[in-house]
Amino acid sequence: MAKICSVLGFFVTFLLVDLASSAKFDELFQPSWANDHFSHEGELLKLKLDNYSGAGFGSKSKYMFGKVSIQLKLVEGDSAGTVTAVYMSSEGPNHNEFDFEFLGNTSGEPYSVQTNVYVNGLGNREQRLNLWFDPTKEFHNYSIFWNQRQVVFLVDETPIRVHTNLEHKGIPFPKDQAMGVYSSIWNADDWATQGGRVKTDWSHAPFIVTFKDFEINACECPMPVTAIDNAKKCTSNDDKKYWWDEPTLSELNLHQSHQLIWVRANHMVYDYCFDTARFPVTPAECAHHRH
Repeated sequence: MAKICSVLGFFVTFLLVDLASSAKFDELFQPSWANDHFSHEGELLKLKLDNYSGAGFGSKSKYMFGKVSIQLKLVEGDSAGTVTAVYMSSEGPNHNEFDFEFLGNTSGEPYSVQTNVYVNGLGNREQRLNLWFDPTKEFHNYSIFWNQRQVVFLVDETPIRVHTNLEHKGIPFPKDQAMGVYSSIWNADDWATQGGRVKTDWSHAPFIVTFKDFEINACECPMPVTAIDNAKKCTSNDDKKYWWDEPTLSELNLHQSHQLIWVRANHMVYDYCFDTARFPVTPAECAHHRH
């Protein structure tokens, strides 16, 4: 479908051709498991986790390049052991994946968000930061922007991580697999809170995460279509121009770069690039860019 989309801050207003764009859950997504742990209150969607099950949903379509945004309000109170995830992923053992994972906390402790990037089935690129606000009190916007030059994770339009295309350095970049968009809540008290030392207190269940304003401004890829055909379909050429291919979106601007530096300096608590116990040899991409 063709739409005019106004994208603020990180993006420009541009003509979107053959794109998905919506803010309603039912138009873009469907439950993927534990339907009885879903509830709708007007435009709000709630997922709950109890000692029987968590819940999850996925997009009806897959996409290549563009921006995905979801607003959510995380589990209040003692949420230790719980994980709420928002992520994009392709399929198969050599899949690509971009992850937001919100790690539950004990009451009074800061909420952490862990990001990860998988390329051709290989992950282990975790970064973790403590959010600079209480994400349980108000809705906040979490976005993933993706084009052929970079993947950017944003919180309320502030970039918190950039994964740059370094193919010219011989480092693979995720640009040839269409991805679905997913979210879920589940129990992960073997690792989620203080390395698994703090377990889920089921007396506080159900744990509820609330969503609204689902938006996908991205190139929709029909299935089954080859990766080459999808890449051609979703890349600008003389006949079509996509907003995500604008030269101004090939890297962060100066203000966004300063925001990223601020986030890393003040809120980053773990970066795989500096974990010499896990990686005695520094991962190749870590030597070439901040991400």
